[in-house]
Amino acid sequence: MQASAASALPPGWLAIESMDLDAQGVAHRPDGKVVFIDGALPGELVSASTGRKKNNWEQAQLTEIHRESSQRVRPLCPHFGLHAGACGGCKMQHLDAGAQVAVKQRVLEDNLWHLGKVRPETVLRPIHGPAWGYRFRARLSVRHVLKKGTVLVGFHERKSRYIADMQTCKILPPHVDALLMPLRALIAGMDARDTCPQIELACGDRVTALVLRHLEPLSGADRQRLRDFAAQHGVQWWLQPKGPDTVQLLDAGGEALAYELPDFGITMPFRPTDFTQVNPHINRVLVTRALRLLQVQPHERVIDWFCGLGNFTLPLATQAREVLGIEGSEALVARSRENHAKNQAQRPAGQALAATIFVARNLFEMTPELLMADGSADKWLVDPPREGAFALAKALADIHQARIGAEGAAALPAGSAGWQPPARIVYVSCNPATLARDAGLLVHQAGYRCTAAGVVNMFPHTAHVESMAVFERVEAGGSRPV
Repeated sequence: MQASAASALPPGWLAIESMDLDAQGVAHRPDGKVVFIDGALPGELVSASTGRKKNNWEQAQLTEIHRESSQRVRPLCPHFGLHAGACGGCKMQHLDAGAQVAVKQRVLEDNLWHLGKVRPETVLRPIHGPAWGYRFRARLSVRHVLKKGTVLVGFHERKSRYIADMQTCKILPPHVDALLMPLRALIAGMDARDTCPQIELACGDRVTALVLRHLEPLSGADRQRLRDFAAQHGVQWWLQPKGPDTVQLLDAGGEALAYELPDFGITMPFRPTDFTQVNPHINRVLVTRALRLLQVQPHERVIDWFCGLGNFTLPLATQAREVLGIEGSEALVARSRENHAKNQAQRPAGQALAATIFVARNLFEMTPELLMADGSADKWLVDPPREGAFALAKALADIHQARIGAEGAAALPAGSAGWQPPARIVYVSCNPATLARDAGLLVHQAGYRCTAAGVVNMFPHTAHVESMAVFERVEAGGSRPV
């Protein structure tokens, strides 16, 4: 809102114009100062009490709503809100689920333009699914609170290091939500109640795994308590005495933790501390759309950058001639190879997976020389962590700048004449800011067009923005590649 419009409001009132990446309402005071307001929604007229102040902005707490947004809804979870002790796991339960998607789409487009000076030619239809019971991965903190005479198991309070007193959580699958109070009782009855700071949840399609972090060795009695709990509630216990590499099953045997990608006939085994997508419903749609947008042909070679366990790599291997999966973690590369071998052995006759190679490499130290050493590929799938894929995009841009003879461009290594950049790139992002930065490089320095982009609502009721963008190489003269 312009300063003149803001000054027309009654004294102390603020008009909420948008939401930021932390799900705070954004307003302006008559003097132009930006105000971020917890709990306020776009279109509302509110009053707020100022907390933190800086020269150009301030943070405030919602105190009164004078005109309510038509998109404001009653939160399903009793632990959501601005009150003392409120859970900090969700920030947008007060906003209609459909409106949350629209806000995230706006955040994506704003980041692409303001940070990367990129406008996608087409806005993809948002990918969204169940708004509740979707969180198949979670890290629950555990604390024996002597003053309260209880054990707390859950997420942290809003803007606090304390654990929220959660008795229910509607974003967890219903069968896990029902475990919160029994887990509190279990830990309270253990000898190690004071030395178990965390329980990590990992749900597969048929197995629910719980990883107990314990700072001291567990007694035989505690191990039996865990076994009894597992038998009663149908879960699988893993123990973590130190770092993630020390995670082991409490008792060997039992069904393996895995999820399926039915559109491709792929089953993905994983360990409970491996990175997998939080929302399996959305992940299935995400993989299918990414491959549809990539338009892989049977004769093509494809590179899957930041391949992880092979979430995209193995489906790509059902379509391409050859696939290269590159990942920074040696452990994940080893499991990717195992997953490929297991799926290859289970394929029907005549439907073998493509020749697939997995390698470990630090993708944050990419150079044109390293990039070319991996050979040309017709298509790329890029799925980086929050830091993005800057080094990869920069290496691609440096090659393009050298080839067009740009001023100051470094010379290319010997033998690089035959290397060709990919005709199409599908970039899956969990951070719109780093996607926008990398998109700016691809479009303005690497010779690509951003043909499409859209949001993927992987985390309903949170401010987290997952997205997907498609880039096509522009040939000399401005035409698309054939």
